Amino acid sequence: MTTRTPARRVTVLMGGISAERTVSLSSGAGISAALREEGYEVRVLDAGPDLGAIVADLTTHRPDVVFNALHGRLGEDGAIQGVLDWMDIPYTHSGIRASATAMDKAAARAVFLAAGLPVAGGTVIDIAAFPAADPLPTPYVIKPLNEGSSVGVEIVRTGSNRRAAIAAAWTHGPHALVEEFIPGRELTVGVMGDRALTVTDITPNPATGHEFYDYAAKYQAGGSQHVLPARIHPDAFAQALDLAAAAHRALGCTGATRTDFRYDDTQCGDGPGRLVILEVNTQPGMTPTSLLPEQAQTQGIGYGALCRWMVEHATCRT
Repeated sequence: MTTRTPARRVTVLMGGISAERTVSLSSGAGISAALREEGYEVRVLDAGPDLGAIVADLTTHRPDVVFNALHGRLGEDGAIQGVLDWMDIPYTHSGIRASATAMDKAAARAVFLAAGLPVAGGTVIDIAAFPAADPLPTPYVIKPLNEGSSVGVEIVRTGSNRRAAIAAAWTHGPHALVEEFIPGRELTVGVMGDRALTVTDITPNPATGHEFYDYAAKYQAGGSQHVLPARIHPDAFAQALDLAAAAHRALGCTGATRTDFRYDDTQCGDGPGRLVILEVNTQPGMTPTSLLPEQAQTQGIGYGALCRWMVEHATCRT
């Protein structure tokens, strides 16, 4: 068995063209600074709309590893993974199939259901038909099929007259996923390899006007409060860890992921509540307010060590 030479030259791929470009730039800035402190030769590449320019840069300045700090479409959905596989350059996080499946919420739901993992009741709808009638009993959630960071997510409550307005403003393709609204809390669990880290209870700050853990609550300072380890029923805590690892495996993920849950403990008395998987993030945020670095820190893994671990576990799937 041959041993790969340790990576020294790392290109941090950041920016991109999705709705999460700003988040990616923030992640990439933190990652590149940390890797330099870890002793790597780091080059930063802002991935714009010109794919040829990205390929040319990686060809000219061929790195040992690409740290994929892109979020959202084209960076997290298998597209850039396919390019890097074609170029035979190892990269961080998951490969084509796992990335594409996780990013497509309908496909991911199908994988979770086949694996016996709990999801909210829901269906895919034609957004053009949405104004005519509620596709599910209210309240329910409508979300894009292939965006991250809660981009485009809306809660439709009883008595709402917003269906037409939501459809008119929709810019996320001809279809949407609608799911029953699960009351209670938002939880998340980071996974590194085959190890689930801990459970974070995320509470949006109502003083800032966040109804749920939306884009602003995720990335604005003070937008939410993170309690870790989450103060929930111990059986539910253990189940969340197990489910996050199982979802990671079911999708075929590698490297680090983060699984988001809804946890309904509103009517469970002293027992554990109901956990449902919302999604698996194959490239969790690495910003100053991001959840995965925060969880890793509680396990004795600092930000720099987390970035180093990702580089050390980078692979190429060709």
